[in-house]
Amino acid sequence: MNSDPTIDPLIALALLEDLGDRGDITSQTFIDSDHISIGKIVSREDAVVSGIRIMDRVFEKVDPDLKTTAVHPDGDEVAKGDVIYTVEGKTRSILTGERTALNFLQRLSGVATVTREFHRLVSHTKVKLLDTRKTTPGWRIIEKEAVVHGGGDNHRMGLYDAAMIKDNHLVANPDPASIEKQIAGLKEKFPGTMVIVEADHLSQVDDFLRVKGVNRILLDNMSPEQLWTAVRKRDEVNPDVQLEASGGVNLDTVKTIAETGVDFISIGALTHSICAIDFGMDLETISQSRPV
Repeated sequence: MNSDPTIDPLIALALLEDLGDRGDITSQTFIDSDHISIGKIVSREDAVVSGIRIMDRVFEKVDPDLKTTAVHPDGDEVAKGDVIYTVEGKTRSILTGERTALNFLQRLSGVATVTREFHRLVSHTKVKLLDTRKTTPGWRIIEKEAVVHGGGDNHRMGLYDAAMIKDNHLVANPDPASIEKQIAGLKEKFPGTMVIVEADHLSQVDDFLRVKGVNRILLDNMSPEQLWTAVRKRDEVNPDVQLEASGGVNLDTVKTIAETGVDFISIGALTHSICAIDFGMDLETISQSRPV
């Protein structure tokens, strides 16, 4: 596997915090250097898998001679008791990488699993579910990958790839005419950039639908009735503008929000409030040294 600048530094840090400058002193002491095993990673609950490529890289970093096999690829739904992954080779190496690999798998599969739960509830509509920037520092790329594995879509990756004019920006510059001029300047400097404007109430929606250069209006913490009204206004005034609902979104509310006709729903909970999935490794000996 070639070097991956998006995850290699993260994996290196994760291994360093687990191994320090001595390595796995328990395995070095109690496991013969030529002992060979196969480790089977088993799901202890129903889940959606995410993190396979990260685990591959962890084990490769620990020992390039380890043989890894994904029984279930990213995005697969698995049941309690399913073997999803195997790693074969020196037992010391397998045990050295086990916890780091599982830590990545458990959290990323948690993201994918909850995303799939949300996705099932809105699959009868046209809406797309989006993640946010509320991610674990350093994990943004892989957590957003996990959202996709669960059936969601990615919002902007950071502050650099889309412009979002939020309420705090509008406090300093509330004038729609001024905003339109500044959007034109931004798009001249950064061609093709998406511009999203946050609206807290319907009067702002009226204004922003008439501002040239706005690609999407984020409807913040609006009721289903307000969302429905915003959709009707958009359809009448400027059908090219996308509408995104945000705020107050959970498994109890997402279906109703989706049925208002908005194009997107952004959900911070896809990444900021995740319970890790319970995975474990079962180890089986293949060969071991014999006493002379």
